[in-house]
Amino acid sequence: MGHCNSVVSFFFFFISFLITMNHTQADKMVPAMFIFGDSLVDVGNNNHIKSLLKANFPHNGIDFTGHKATGRFTNGKNAADFIVEKLGLPILPPYLSLVSASNKSNSFFGGVNFASGGAGIMNYTKQFFDSLSLDEQIDYYSTVYGDLVEQLGAAGTQKLLSKSLFGIVIGSNDMLGYFGSSSSLRQKMTPQQLLDLMVSTLQGQLKRIFNLGARKFAFIGVGAIGCCPSQRNLNKTGECNEEANYWSHTFNERVKALLQRMKSENNDINYSLFDTYSMLLNFIQNPDAYGFTEVKAACCGLGNLRAEVACLPISKYCSIRSDHVFWDLYHPTEAAYRIFVDNVFDGSQPYAYPINVKQLAAI
Repeated sequence: MGHCNSVVSFFFFFISFLITMNHTQADKMVPAMFIFGDSLVDVGNNNHIKSLLKANFPHNGIDFTGHKATGRFTNGKNAADFIVEKLGLPILPPYLSLVSASNKSNSFFGGVNFASGGAGIMNYTKQFFDSLSLDEQIDYYSTVYGDLVEQLGAAGTQKLLSKSLFGIVIGSNDMLGYFGSSSSLRQKMTPQQLLDLMVSTLQGQLKRIFNLGARKFAFIGVGAIGCCPSQRNLNKTGECNEEANYWSHTFNERVKALLQRMKSENNDINYSLFDTYSMLLNFIQNPDAYGFTEVKAACCGLGNLRAEVACLPISKYCSIRSDHVFWDLYHPTEAAYRIFVDNVFDGSQPYAYPINVKQLAAI
């Protein structure tokens, strides 16, 4: 009798396991996501490289699971976490945390995060911030692509990747490096020349990712970087740096034209471009509508606007983080990220163009 019961128990366990598996598969809107970018979506890659630009210490992560710093440049979850959550995927691991694991190839089936705090389109950002540039991130992705081909074959890999999402959040550090108070780049080129170089370089980078199987691009535009606490602190009035904002907006318009051009050249490409710039200005100009009370000062830091000393263990931080748009000198709070991603995922034009990420995933 006991044997019979154990067989029945196993049978029901097996059936429930299959149901759970099917339910999990059904909950996934895409099979995988691969994320490239900077500190807005870094989930810990910088913990694994020689860089001063890290977030693996307090008070970062104070609202994250376990209240511990993980390498995310915010108080809790960042944009990468919220996007994969909405897609029904598990939180993506940082690529550099997997490279030493023995089963690394299997780890890539659901995607991986290559983003690195301080990264830029141009390799010159490395002189400001030790980071993995976008070119280096694509090099790592090329290695992952090779691993997938070994596991799934060329046709199987292309099938997986053509249905997967490729998230790209890049460009802010190129701008901040240029508009920084002591930048030597300003003597070497005009803002227009910088943008020309950024867009032509980005075009080559996106084509490289496309040639490695990507078909669905979710591009998150550059925000109004002139309004981050670090830039406001450089102004005696505490107002936004309008020059930096103008060129940030112009860059986004250039990216829009680039994506349209790529789509016209290859109909297999689909994309969603999110206007982070306008959404951030909405937060600043109409904070009550989004539940914010502080749009200028950082939550964590010291000095004027808490923007003279970065968010370090010695810094003070605000008691109610959800009131603030900015966590530190440059980065949004978890509350701001959540609203951004709600709009990235479900928003409509003009914020999400020409479609949102939910619609992109369904293609």
